[in-house]
Amino acid sequence: MDPVSASVSIQRPREEVFAYLEDIANHPEFLGHVLGEFRLTREDSIGKGAGARFKAKLRFHRFAYFDVTFHEVEAPFRIAFVGRGGKYHRTLVHGEWRVVQDGHGARVDLTVETEPKLPSDRLMELVSGQAGIARRGTRKGLLRLRTILEEGRASARTGSRATVAGGARKPASGFRL
Repeated sequence: MDPVSASVSIQRPREEVFAYLEDIANHPEFLGHVLGEFRLTREDSIGKGAGARFKAKLRFHRFAYFDVTFHEVEAPFRIAFVGRGGKYHRTLVHGEWRVVQDGHGARVDLTVETEPKLPSDRLMELVSGQAGIARRGTRKGLLRLRTILEEGRASARTGSRATVAGGARKPASGFRL
């Protein structure tokens, strides 16, 4: 899939917007309409190395699971992520969040690109309408992000924040091993 980009202006300080985006556990709150079954890949969900596994909501696509990890984090400007997905995780995913000072607030740019390995993977992207869903989903997600940051979570229809799968972790669990 060719790069899909979207941007939105948010009337909040750039550092505050970046801090919200840097925590990958916040992403299902505004991208929950296109990403389902969102799970963190480690306990620390902030900064470089933070990652998640999710199922993209695509039509006619049996292999819609993707893993992404924050590869580069340059506070408060840029977050680059890489990942894999699709059948046997053959499809590479590249993306980038950019937060730019814009007058009284910040402008957030999101770019996502996939590189299918086989012609059958490219065909599945076309059949499932992945480019159109990604284009509409990122635009709508960034508008939801603006609503969350400007008006607060209570005023926006948001998804739930992601958590780590499993039970209590040590030392909170009190388990001796």
